[in-house]
Amino acid sequence: MRSPCVAHCGLNDEDYCMGCFRHIEEIVGWSSASDERKQQIIDALPERKAKFNGEANTQKLGRDKWLATEARLKS
Repeated sequence: MRSPCVAHCGLNDEDYCMGCFRHIEEIVGWSSASDERKQQIIDALPERKAKFNGEANTQKLGRDKWLATEARLKS
């Protein structure tokens, strides 16, 4: 299943990307998620987009944050 990434990464204060509207844990875990889980995430995106409409990125999704999230998901 194709990722909903739009290559416009930036997180809000709740760690949701304001480009694709996935949570950082969903982004980092995408490649290991089942197709069923990926579909659940994709199905939630329109509602999230409406919820976060007009919100700005408050932080970049950098390597350090990615690695910290990856470690948290593996534990």
